[in-house]
Amino acid sequence: MAELLKIEGLRSGYGEAVVVQGIDLVLPQGESLALLGRNGTGKTTLLNTLVGVTRRHAGRIVLAGQDLTALAPHQRAAAGIGWVPQERNIFKSLTVDENLSAVARPGPWTVARAYEMFPRLAERKSNMGNQLSGGEQQMLAVARALVLNPKLLLLDEPLEGLAPIIVEELLRSIARVVRDEGMSAIIVEQNPRMILPITQRAVVLDRGSVVHEGASAALLEDREQLDRWLAVARH
Repeated sequence: MAELLKIEGLRSGYGEAVVVQGIDLVLPQGESLALLGRNGTGKTTLLNTLVGVTRRHAGRIVLAGQDLTALAPHQRAAAGIGWVPQERNIFKSLTVDENLSAVARPGPWTVARAYEMFPRLAERKSNMGNQLSGGEQQMLAVARALVLNPKLLLLDEPLEGLAPIIVEELLRSIARVVRDEGMSAIIVEQNPRMILPITQRAVVLDRGSVVHEGASAALLEDREQLDRWLAVARH
C-alpha cells in the first residue's frame, strides 16, 4: 500500500519545551491510526505539530510526497490535512450551512453528503453555530473537515464530553468514514475500547515517545499492554 504520511525524527513542543521526542511513523494510504496514551503524553502536541501550530525542533513531515515541514498551517490544510481540534473551531456566528459551504472543496465529500452522514445537521442547517448543542457542534466540526476533502483526517478526542447517545452516533459516522470508506485518519481518544475496533493500527505514546506500535485488533486483545500503557481496567 502506498505511503501517505511519513514522520522522521520529529521533536516539537511549545517555545523551548520539547514535548514530542524522536517520533518516527509511517501511515499507509487508506489506513486509520488510533493514537493512544495517558493524559500529557504528547498526543495532542503530535497532531498540532502535523497541523503546524507548535514549534518544531527537529525532524521532517511528508504527506503524499510533499514535504510539509516548512509550511504554514493554511498551506498544510491546502496540501490535504483536515483537522478537528478539541476546541472544534466552528464559526459560531454563521449558520450550519454557511459553516460547511464556506470551506467546501471539490471532491467526493459534498455538503449534501455531509448532511446525509449527519441528519441532525440537515435539520439544523439554518441554525447558528452557537445555537447547537456540544454534540451537534462536534458533528459540524467533523463535517467541516470532511467537505475539505482532505488526504488525512486528524481527530483530537472527538468523543470527549459528549452524551452517550451522541457518542454512539458520532462513532458510527467516524467508523463509516475511516473503516468502510477508507479515509486515512489519525484519531486521538482516551478510551481505547471505543476507537481500536474501528482503526487498523495503534500507536501508544508515553512521555512524548512511541512505546508501542502495532495492529489495533492485537492491542485490543492484549489486556496486559492496555493496562500497562493506558491503565485500562481488566474485565
